[in-house]
Amino acid sequence: MTRFTIRAVAELAITVGLVLAAFVFYLLVWTNHRTAAAQDDLRDDFHAQQQAGHHRGAGKVEAPKSGDGFGILHIPALGKKWSWVVVEGVSEDDLAKGPGHFPGTALPGEVGNFAVAGHRATHGEPFAELDKLQVGDPVVVETVDGWLVYDVTWVRILSPSATEVLAPVAGHPGTKAEQRTVTLVTCNPRWSSTERLVVGAQLVERRSADAGPPAELG
Repeated sequence: MTRFTIRAVAELAITVGLVLAAFVFYLLVWTNHRTAAAQDDLRDDFHAQQQAGHHRGAGKVEAPKSGDGFGILHIPALGKKWSWVVVEGVSEDDLAKGPGHFPGTALPGEVGNFAVAGHRATHGEPFAELDKLQVGDPVVVETVDGWLVYDVTWVRILSPSATEVLAPVAGHPGTKAEQRTVTLVTCNPRWSSTERLVVGAQLVERRSADAGPPAELG
């Protein structure tokens, strides 16, 4: 191997290394930073909606538009300060802002299945530790009008093609929903997409905004 060839190979290796380092920085740092900034803006907008809703009185909440935030998800088992604004939609752009609501599934508190997807790695990693949830753990959804407390009823590892978990009765397409539920979906394992980690929960309490946060968030 000539000196020129050795130098060319060395320069190529350095270039590849720099490109990989930049890509890792983008994934692990920059996407998290951008998502955090988006969440700050969404949280400010949500609190403004709360104030407006409080002054005009409770009413029917309009269906959110793609990318809009419309509720805050709290999961105490993942930390006392764990909370994420949920946006409408599950496109790449939507999920870059935070957990996203599957269009066509129920909204929080409605009869049916309020289904939410979230990244487990990059873009803020909202569902990074979703595997820690166990049956009985509370999942709290803060809305403009109040609070909804769901209790986890099942946790499963499924294939990416298991879209039946988005049915009105999760896992049972064609069955008429009678309960109010939430389904959380993310990739499994954490840095792969070969499987899906899915958590199901059922509504156990509804509180008005005036009643204050539920005990689970105390």
